[in-house]
Amino acid sequence: MVFPMVLLKLSDWLLYQLLANSCYRALRKMRNYYGFFLRNPSHRSSHQPPLYPSVTKCGGLEGRGSQTLVCDVHGALLRSQSFFPYFMLVAFEGGSIFRAFLLLFSCPLLWVLDYELKLRVMIFITFCGLRLKDMKTVSSAVLPKFYLENLNLQAYQVLASTGSKVVFTSFPSVMVEGFLKEYMSVDDVIGTELHTINGHYFSGLLSANGLLVKHRALKEFFGEKKPDIGLGGSSLHDHLFISLCKEAYVVNKEDSKSNCNSVMPRERYPKPLVFHDGRLAFLPTPLATLCMFMWLPIGIVLGIFRLCVGIYLPYKIAIFLGTLSGVNIRFKGCNHSSSQNGKGVLFVCTHRTLLDPVFLSTSLGKPLTAVTYSLSKMSEVISPIRTVRLTRDRKQDGETMQKLLSEGDLVVCPEGTTCREPYLLRFSSLFAELADEIVPVAINTHVSMFYGTTASGLKCLDPIFFLMNPRPAYYIHILGKVPRELTCAGGRSSFEVANHLQRQLADALGFECTSLTRRDKYLMLAGNEGVVQDKTKKR
Repeated sequence: MVFPMVLLKLSDWLLYQLLANSCYRALRKMRNYYGFFLRNPSHRSSHQPPLYPSVTKCGGLEGRGSQTLVCDVHGALLRSQSFFPYFMLVAFEGGSIFRAFLLLFSCPLLWVLDYELKLRVMIFITFCGLRLKDMKTVSSAVLPKFYLENLNLQAYQVLASTGSKVVFTSFPSVMVEGFLKEYMSVDDVIGTELHTINGHYFSGLLSANGLLVKHRALKEFFGEKKPDIGLGGSSLHDHLFISLCKEAYVVNKEDSKSNCNSVMPRERYPKPLVFHDGRLAFLPTPLATLCMFMWLPIGIVLGIFRLCVGIYLPYKIAIFLGTLSGVNIRFKGCNHSSSQNGKGVLFVCTHRTLLDPVFLSTSLGKPLTAVTYSLSKMSEVISPIRTVRLTRDRKQDGETMQKLLSEGDLVVCPEGTTCREPYLLRFSSLFAELADEIVPVAINTHVSMFYGTTASGLKCLDPIFFLMNPRPAYYIHILGKVPRELTCAGGRSSFEVANHLQRQLADALGFECTSLTRRDKYLMLAGNEGVVQDKTKKR
């Protein structure tokens, strides 16, 4: 009799938690938004003025260099009030597609839970069994892009005007600490700490301190001293938090959504975002993530179809079927024939994906040879054009490219690696020493769902992911042949030629030139120099 009674009590508790609480929450929302369903509108009290002024009312930002500011990330610094997308990014990019699906599947349950339980469930699903190493990669290479795109400009301006900045958040500190200190110059981040197993894996549980309560943490951190400025959201918890400050401002949800001035433009980023990693090209809200999972079966079939079309069919038919399947190819410029001295033309391209030489070859309607520094075996096998590996030995690579130019037209990407953002990396000057017939090619791409490049993932899947997008786009602009007087044959050094072409291509695309290299990218995103060690040499 004991076991049935336990089951009965457990079912009664579950019904109360899931049914009673959800009904109460639903009625409360109806009361707030549709008050006439519950009471006579004529009996409603007059609109109460807000307890704290909006952040838009905070003026005099010039003289706050000696002041201390405290705030939260969500509800204050970020325009979006939902924290689900950032957990989804960790689950998908740091975990797996199955973990991401489980998190999405839990959405109906999350909707009826209160704030604390919701956060605990999301933390458990996202972090249980996740490696600390993978989380570190996501926090430094994936999350900053989405945080920067979602920054509230007005809240950031207030934060940037102060000298000392402390962030208190109920979020796991591992999800926000790297971004806040690297991009926001925050001095201290006090957040929820997670329990780990042997220092290598997350257990999915909170540490002994539990979920951080912001106003208590603020009292413990500052003691009797009051911070100068407090920024918070419109919730009662945030009101209690910022009430402990000398000045308090709230970031209203309505202001963030309706005021276009709250959007942070790229040129106002506190630090330029040149490199980032991860496959997802969109903010994975519940609805957007659901659409992605519904698209996946279609996208995989469509990606394989597009790949086969590019490999096995003639150029004109491949362009026709590719365009029919949703691939948008915009080609501008003229086809440059082989040079008069018997050598091929050297096409110097900006590097966006591994498919750059393939799309250029298809657009020109003639076979080209591409040289690469690193290419997966799978990509090399399925490539519809000839590919030749370089060794990073300057003399040997120069001889290889000279030989290839004597056989026909050659494609080279002097950046050495791909870059997703509107920046061009430093050009290697080797190509300028090899040919007098140089044709610069400005290439850009656009994706809406998946990125076709990766620094820490499986590179062999890069072409598939790019072609899985509903409407991937390639923009190819062939510029005029470089005048002889601007080449090495005209007396210019190879570095001058490389820098000139970098600026010319950047101007054509509206990009910015940088001095960053392939090594900088991989050290930042993957923690290595992007060079695969040859195991046969170690033996």
